[in-house]
Amino acid sequence: MATWDLIMTGPCADPLSCPLETITCRAAIAWAEKSRLSIEEVQVEPPKPGEVRIRMLSSGICGSDDHVLKGELSVKFPLIPGHEGAGIVESVGDGVCSVKQGDKVLTLIIPQCRECDACLHSQGNFCDKQDVLPCSGVMLDGTCRFSCRGQKIYHSFRTSTFTEYTVVPEIAVVKIDDDAPMDKVCLISCGVPTGYGAAVNSAKVTPGSTCVVFGLGGVGSAVVMGCKASGASRIIGVDINEQKFPRARALGVTDCLNPNKLKKPVQEVVMEMTGVGADFAFEAIGKVETMVAAWNSCNNSYGVCLIVGLAPVDAQLCLEAAKILSGKTLKGVCLGDYKTRDCIPQIVTDYLQDKINIDPLVTHQLPFNQLHKALELYHAGKTIRCVLLF
Repeated sequence: MATWDLIMTGPCADPLSCPLETITCRAAIAWAEKSRLSIEEVQVEPPKPGEVRIRMLSSGICGSDDHVLKGELSVKFPLIPGHEGAGIVESVGDGVCSVKQGDKVLTLIIPQCRECDACLHSQGNFCDKQDVLPCSGVMLDGTCRFSCRGQKIYHSFRTSTFTEYTVVPEIAVVKIDDDAPMDKVCLISCGVPTGYGAAVNSAKVTPGSTCVVFGLGGVGSAVVMGCKASGASRIIGVDINEQKFPRARALGVTDCLNPNKLKKPVQEVVMEMTGVGADFAFEAIGKVETMVAAWNSCNNSYGVCLIVGLAPVDAQLCLEAAKILSGKTLKGVCLGDYKTRDCIPQIVTDYLQDKINIDPLVTHQLPFNQLHKALELYHAGKTIRCVLLF
């Protein structure tokens, strides 16, 4: 549990009616692009109207966080990274009605304002109030809630979960079941809906189909789980790290390919293995070359290629235009096309009811003060998901 200090101005008989105060706690700060994260003492301001302050209990380390730290996305430094979080509401700002103090909640990298075109459209989920593409680093009112040594610290995706306390907009947090195990359920705020949802909700993988998954990390592994749950008869996993293959097979992968050890481009090998190409191809890495390979692995007539990985902000995707005419589909996917506040609580409930098992995805759990060890495990490819515990 976090150690923290409330900076109080005086005694208060009723804590719920007291003016909210600044909290001092530990957080991981990236002071600059590609710099080593530094665990610092930070000040976390009270939530303003429409905001929620959360005591974090766990946070997964996701590939998108790595993109942020490497400077591959448009972000502002210094910042507190992290977005895949679970915690308990510590306090709420004026006007907040969907969560209250003491609620178990998940942070949402893609909010749901329920007012914009994307939220109101039946097929949309990429809310106009998201702060990923691009990332402004500030709250909806244009200001920050974090400071360290008198300096403003920016938010990451308006979530910033590598901290004992964070502040998020109400539209970027959702209440979950009181029985949810907070040391694992953080994965359902991003990795599970992104991967599992891409297969079962976005692609709607069909029984007996052939799927190919590029990237067997946390999101790719969740894609595999979704393909298996949907009844795919063949799941081909592609990754340059063969340490991931045993776990991938345990999750449902039938064939494993290391592109670095193939004599032909991986898409040609997939075509030869399947005879006609995959029914569904998923790219869960975020690299242009693997996106093209996934596209070229699909059946030319009815194949569906789903881009799940987040590419660097300046990356350009180039495809052979003539091959699009044959009928196959290229689709971008964000969080499994789920409307986050509406749908993610149900995924938590499904997990509690054993309809989906996310436990195999959590291969490591480490205390927050071992953040650097967790990052080393991530970069070495030795983990599917490492969860930080506060």
